[in-house]
Parts: sequence; C-alpha cells; structure tokens
Amino acid sequence: MSETTANKTVLISQEGAVRILTNSNPGARNAITPTLYAELSAALADAEQDPEVGAIVFTGAGDFFCSGGDLNLLAKRRELPMAERRQILEGLNNLIRALRDCGKPVIAAVEGGAAGAGLSMALACDMLVSARDAFFTVAYVKVGLTPDGGATAFLAEFVSRQVLTELCLTGDRMTAERLNQLGAVNRLTDKGAALAEAVALAAKVATGPQRATTRIKTLCRQAHHATLEEQLDAEAVFMVESQGDAEAAEGIGAFLGKRKADFVALRHQGHEAKDAS
Repeated sequence: MSETTANKTVLISQEGAVRILTNSNPGARNAITPTLYAELSAALADAEQDPEVGAIVFTGAGDFFCSGGDLNLLAKRRELPMAERRQILEGLNNLIRALRDCGKPVIAAVEGGAAGAGLSMALACDMLVSARDAFFTVAYVKVGLTPDGGATAFLAEFVSRQVLTELCLTGDRMTAERLNQLGAVNRLTDKGAALAEAVALAAKVATGPQRATTRIKTLCRQAHHATLEEQLDAEAVFMVESQGDAEAAEGIGAFLGKRKADFVALRHQGHEAKDAS
C-alpha cells in the first residue's frame, strides 16, 4: 500500500505482511502531539483488524525516533485548567495502552534517540530494534517535569530502583548498547539500518498463528508482574483454548504431514467469517 497524504502525522506503508507506521514530524525530531496520539492509536486499531497484516513496525521519520513532548505545546498548557491538562495526557496514556495491548506484535525501530515519551513508546512495543549509536533518556527533570507515558514502569522491568532513580533525577542518556545488555533492546544495528532489521524481524513473526500470538503476547506482558500460580493458571487457560483452535489443527497437522503450516490462510478465513456474520 502507498503512504498516506503528506499532511498526516502518521505515514502508513506495507511490506508483505508487515505494516509500517511512521511518526512524521521530522522538523521537530518527531516530537509528539495530541494529533499523533489519535492518529497512531487509530492506525494500530486498523492494522490489528486487517487480515493482510501479521506484524507492525513503529518508527520515526528521518534520523531520529522521537524527542518526546513538544515543549512549545507544553509551555502553553500551563494556562489550561488541571482537568484539561489531564484529559490531554490521557491521550498519551491511551496510545501507550494501544501499543502494549495490540493483538499483533509491534516492533520499534529506533534511530538517533528516544527521549521522554519517545522512550515510553519504544519500550511499550513488544520488541525493540535500535541503531547502535542511538541514545535513550528520561530527561523530564531537566525542564522541571516528571516522567509520563509509563516510562518508570517500563524501565523498572530492566533496572533496580536505585538505577531508575538515578536515570530519572539526572536525565542522563543511556546508550542503545547498555539497554541491549539490560535486555530492553532486542537487536543492535549499524546507523541507518534499524528499520530494515525491524521489518525483517517483523516478517519472521508475521506469518505465525494470530490467536496464539495474541495469547503469547498476553503471557509475556504479565510475566514480570504475575506470581507463579497466576502464570501457571494463565498458561493453562491459553493452552486449553489453543488445543481446540483451528490454528493448532493446522500447525500439528502440518508438522505430522511434513508440510509448512499456512496460518495466513486461517487469518483470512476468520476475517471472512466475521464479515459474513
């Protein structure tokens, strides 16, 4: 599919079964705005429902992933009532939820840097591919603000409370290599190659069983916070559901029949059945 019109904040393109969503505000290093919150949330919802899409890549236009909030807009919000400021921020929160809860895998492709809410959006994705020279920062403190977009929750999955506090109070940059060592970045690439690597990774998972993929995403998302008993129960529920699913019939049948499973055809059949109903 072709890209959307130039006045859109989110550009949409497709490579095979991979939908590519690009935050396009390069003049401001892809700073985020309420328009982005709405457009990206809608684009994610559309990709989730499209049977032609098996996985999603989220990136920024040009050579920088996202510089966080637009400080010119943030300065103007000082004059707004607190309730209105909260309402605007809920747009960001809803976007973070949309990235995290999308039923299809979402992979971030980071070049240059991810600052503030840009870091939050990157870590909200299921996987993260970054150029080796990119940096990540929760720099809110440098402008008298506090973290948002789930930054503290996401970072707490990878670092101790002491390190998290240092990062938030200093606003110091973290290298992509450090985040890779911590387990937050899946793959490192040369400068300019993050998008291609992310698309290749997305293509690898895009032809898998969709409902099983959604269940796996849920298990992985809650694994850091659930007890062993809760996780055992959740895994049992999903395994029982999966065993009775047409995806398992196709996958097991293909393995036993020594052929390649065709989960994409099942995805289309499910979509057609939904349309017919």
